Amino acid sequence: MTQELTSPSPAPQAAGPGRGPSWWRDAVIYQVYVRSFADSDGDGVGDLRGVRERLPYLKDLGVDAVWLTPFYASPQADGGYDVADYRAVDPLFGSLQDADDLLRTAHDLDLRVIVDIVPNHTSDRHPWFQDPELARQRYLFRPGKGENGELPPNDWESVFGGPAWTRTERGDWYLHLFAPEQPDLDWDNPDVHAEFEAVMRFWLDLGVDGFRVDVAHGMVKAPGLPDIGHGQQAKLIGTQVLPFFDQDGVHAIHRSWRRLLDGYGDAHGKQVIGVAEAWAPTAERLALYVRPDELHQAFNFQFLNAPWQADALRSVIDASLAATASVGAPTTWVLSNHDVVRHTTRLGGSVDRARAATLLMLALPGSAYLYQGEELGLPEVVDLPDEARQDPAFFRGQAAQTSGQDGFRDGCRVPMPWSGQAPPYGFGDGGSWLPQPADWAPLTVQAQTGDPTSTLELYRTALGLRRRLPGLGDGELSWQPAPAGVLAFTRPGLLCTVNTLGHDVELPPSGTPLLSSAPVTVNGASAVLPGDSCTWWAI
Repeated sequence: MTQELTSPSPAPQAAGPGRGPSWWRDAVIYQVYVRSFADSDGDGVGDLRGVRERLPYLKDLGVDAVWLTPFYASPQADGGYDVADYRAVDPLFGSLQDADDLLRTAHDLDLRVIVDIVPNHTSDRHPWFQDPELARQRYLFRPGKGENGELPPNDWESVFGGPAWTRTERGDWYLHLFAPEQPDLDWDNPDVHAEFEAVMRFWLDLGVDGFRVDVAHGMVKAPGLPDIGHGQQAKLIGTQVLPFFDQDGVHAIHRSWRRLLDGYGDAHGKQVIGVAEAWAPTAERLALYVRPDELHQAFNFQFLNAPWQADALRSVIDASLAATASVGAPTTWVLSNHDVVRHTTRLGGSVDRARAATLLMLALPGSAYLYQGEELGLPEVVDLPDEARQDPAFFRGQAAQTSGQDGFRDGCRVPMPWSGQAPPYGFGDGGSWLPQPADWAPLTVQAQTGDPTSTLELYRTALGLRRRLPGLGDGELSWQPAPAGVLAFTRPGLLCTVNTLGHDVELPPSGTPLLSSAPVTVNGASAVLPGDSCTWWAI
């Protein structure tokens, strides 16, 4: 049942640092995985009140906005991405009043708040799906193949592994590109469009500053739902061309949402945005999602997937900037999120490399997304016991072994370590829903605060410089000559050098070192760049 507030929604916020026109073009946005951030009530699960209590930490870190993963009413079959009521807060995370309080506190701290919206599918507990007649109007049901309809309508596979179809007691089948508990909506039905526009207005009225659109590339399927044929298991993020992802029809939906967001913002004196979690096989296809009349930003998964090699990184950066420039949009950069292996582990298990990759990302023009815990240098937790895991893909048997989601996303979702010498490290008084490693004490916020060599202080310093230097975040990028394995580019007033090699490289000094992911030695006519490092120079 939809919840009600006991106090009015917040008034529009006045402009200020990080809150001016087009704030999103060079913003640093911090992803909070709500159930793993901070637990206020001792049940072992993070909640909205816990997030609210920790907002001063994010303000001190230096971010501009916070993106919250779903906290809506849900059976939690897929970590809240199976929504049963889009207008209610799940009691696991608090109440609608807690959401309102969080928004007020964030705005008082000059932080914007972006929330997830999940339009490709709902929970199978959603009232629409629970009504057999409504379900067949608003979801993708089809008759089966075979003599008695005993075979699925086509050969599509779930991103979580296994068939993308489940048969009902009536004998027909419904589509679920993810878990069976997440039936896909039929976006040919105008009722679906109307409902999501109403949901957006509900949260905008509460005070949110934008939406991250989950699976923004998936709502429209190719006419006739054609077979794929034999090939690679479907992936959420990849280069495949599939009949259920990145169909041209999704762009009409995003245009209608852009009109809604712009109209709401104009009427209320604020700027609200849409961010696409959109898979596309090329940077050019991705840029279609951020044309002037569509969404404001789209996640740049090509950058996230790039190997730690100078040539590959430069190629992805060039392609990304060219594609978004062609439509007048900013590029986004991201290294970690709740669906992928943390970049400290993914880039070879090297904290040095992860720190360097972060400084590279923060020196690039556009907007950067950070994932909670990366500022602590947290590694992927790879030894979680099977009985602790909750990723639905993990339980899909053999299919999950080749799934686009490999079933091991829990490793990046282990709760944040805040303080202390042993689990739960200040996360809450009641343990943590996923077990934290016993050796995380040196990685806590408390342990790293004030240590100039820590990863946390590196992030704080980098974000502070990015805020103070006008050439970072906005402005042009120009590549400079550099030896093989080294990247060098200038931004207004700044040179960034990246040594992707595993050994030191000597270069002529090119300014005054401002910040480096590892100690740089400057001796007269030479500067020694450590292996796997990134340095910002004032020029």
